[in-house]
Amino acid sequence: MRSRLRVNITPWERVARVVVGLIGVVGGLLLLLGAPTVLTGTLEVLLALAGVDLVVTGVLGHCPLYHKLGYVPTSSRRSS
Repeated sequence: MRSRLRVNITPWERVARVVVGLIGVVGGLLLLLGAPTVLTGTLEVLLALAGVDLVVTGVLGHCPLYHKLGYVPTSSRRSS
């Protein structure tokens, strides 16, 4: 069983990710309601998927890319 993911996103960034992500999901899905071509349809699906990623990372508070890069927000750093 995996250990609990560590929060590595600041509270303000979490809120921004959820808001921007929801806009991306809704926008991508609304654009798909039209008559998309292969190119525009692909871009609209990618927009919706990027929105889902932002919402999920915002809700969980953990960004896998930040983790891989070793990024820790200043507010989460411990003074030594």
